[in-house]
Amino acid sequence: MKKRVISTLLITAMAVNALAGWGKSSGSETAEALDSGEGSVINVYSWNDEFRERLEAVYPEVKETSSDGTVTTLNDGTEIHWIINPNQDGVYQQKLDEALLRQADAAADDKVDIFLSETDYVNKYTDAAADVAMPLTDLGIDPDTDLADQYSFTKVTASDENGVQRGSTWQCCPGLLVYRRDIANEVFGTDDPEAVAEKVKDWDTMKATAGELKAKGYFTFSSYADTFRLYGNSIAQSWVSPGESVIKVDQKIMDWISDSKEWLDAGYLDKNIKGQWNDDWNKAMASNSKVFAFLFPAWGIDFTLKKNWDGENGVWAVTNPPQEYNWGGSYVHACAGTDNPQHVKDIILAVTADKDNLLKISKDYLDFTNTQSGMQEAAADDSGYASEFLGGQNAFSYFAPVAENIQIAPLSAYDQGCVERIQNSFNDYFQGIVNLDKAKDNFETAVTERYPDITEIQWPE
Repeated sequence: MKKRVISTLLITAMAVNALAGWGKSSGSETAEALDSGEGSVINVYSWNDEFRERLEAVYPEVKETSSDGTVTTLNDGTEIHWIINPNQDGVYQQKLDEALLRQADAAADDKVDIFLSETDYVNKYTDAAADVAMPLTDLGIDPDTDLADQYSFTKVTASDENGVQRGSTWQCCPGLLVYRRDIANEVFGTDDPEAVAEKVKDWDTMKATAGELKAKGYFTFSSYADTFRLYGNSIAQSWVSPGESVIKVDQKIMDWISDSKEWLDAGYLDKNIKGQWNDDWNKAMASNSKVFAFLFPAWGIDFTLKKNWDGENGVWAVTNPPQEYNWGGSYVHACAGTDNPQHVKDIILAVTADKDNLLKISKDYLDFTNTQSGMQEAAADDSGYASEFLGGQNAFSYFAPVAENIQIAPLSAYDQGCVERIQNSFNDYFQGIVNLDKAKDNFETAVTERYPDITEIQWPE
């Protein structure tokens, strides 16, 4: 069996790539492309507009972007074509894998030049045997010097099993508790972040606080899915170990299942909101909602909460979560076979390594960005990094200490599907529609449909 099972389509692409010689020889191909000049089109694969917006904000070569957001023109006339597909249910990965299958034979301006991955499946694409994400050194980027200020766990996450870094990110994603000041004032008599932190300092305290909120007619969180990342970030073993075809459900996942059932039955969560990234969940962030808090990293505040909020600025604030956690991270990869290696190198350095650029992203988008020294500066600068949306609060002073203590959970190429399927499959159990054994059966059916190569699912005793 292959060292790490990827998708059947990507394995096929790897075989084609090996025959065509655009995998392991990426360094020499980069040199050839540099000698012969760059292509006229840079194709970027992603699942939303987040990377495009950051690029537009800091890359000096950007001239303009089309009104529909699909084409960005650079000063030298090169066009960046944005190929966007939804992340849910693996659609983005499927479309990307199909493009990788065509890469060897694609015309120059049709080749994938840059693609993004998430923490949930980054090591599917940084796998050394797959060799679809170029080593950064083949672009002329030295991770030890050019990326020395990045948080170390992000560098490890973007590296293959041999320690070769094959991607870079502008983000570090420590998570906080984001709460409604108006609800805090009504229920606790204060909206002070330090006072609220004492009310949510650990899970036992949080449960007692949930009772207070319920007594006043409020939900602590919107959905059982809101707490998942705190548990999932603490697993001791990956969903699937390298070289294996067995899903091992960690005890922390079972803890999340039992606690979610207890909280939903107690009325601390809204039974009408099933999961995340749906209309009901989005509406739970509106001004007429009875939901007290969400658990979000910085991108969640800017890209999700802020877009769904219909009230005035200053109603939301941040404080420490009941448990430290990390959620997400978008990794930028140079695709093997790109005909634009110099442009790709410049873009990666501009968006993920330039401290001044990253600080600008932090100011413009509230992103907790990926330079340690920069985030220390932001945490200490209450006036310079005050958030209008958060009523003048400097969220970086809360994010920075969490970032220092992040221990990334062991990852596998199966994480996205396992995370989605475990939440979906247990919804009926939480709602009292099926029993625990039936929910387990439903998960086993759903996850093996997503990953046909899985041969067994093991549950903790």
